[in-house]
Amino acid sequence: MTPDAEPPSPRRRGRPSRDSATAGPDARTRILEAARSEFAARGYDKTSIRGIAKAAAVDAALVHHYFGTKDEVFAAAIEVSFVPALAIPDILGSGADDVGERLARYFISVWENPASRAPLLAVMRSAMTHEAAANVLRGFVLRRLLGRIADQLDVPDATFRAELAASHMVGIAMLRYVIRAEPLASADPEKIIAMVAPTLQRYLAEA
Repeated sequence: MTPDAEPPSPRRRGRPSRDSATAGPDARTRILEAARSEFAARGYDKTSIRGIAKAAAVDAALVHHYFGTKDEVFAAAIEVSFVPALAIPDILGSGADDVGERLARYFISVWENPASRAPLLAVMRSAMTHEAAANVLRGFVLRRLLGRIADQLDVPDATFRAELAASHMVGIAMLRYVIRAEPLASADPEKIIAMVAPTLQRYLAEA
């Protein structure tokens, strides 16, 4: 650099270099998939932006560019992981008859599917071990899921009832799929649905 040359402008945090060959929609998708894998394998505490970038074969600045902080990357991973759950309000909106069974059957089917179970397990395990992850998950569930469920319910105390139903189903998921407590972990899914459906029906449909 000559004496009269201006020093290069510092690159803004979260902004990738202009000549980055890894920018674009495909890179964003790779980053998100890498984030889900890293959070699943390492948990929230041990996952870093640099590690996510390495797994996605991109520069760390590109991760910041698309998602911001680690909390925001985690929130994006939650969003993708909970896509099946976002269909629940539509299930509830189909009518009050047998809503408990329809919800129980859908919830269990999502968790019984290995493809949808893996990212959900990663999210729940991270939330159990780190308060920041728990805050992100709590905000998502309260804002995106339970609020929409409550809007579909024609019963008193709709939000409270939605939270009771959610706590019931999350408790089942925790014991069956995370802790793997027996005999629940090995129970036939149809038996679980038959036992749980009347309680969900009472929460969601009975005045």
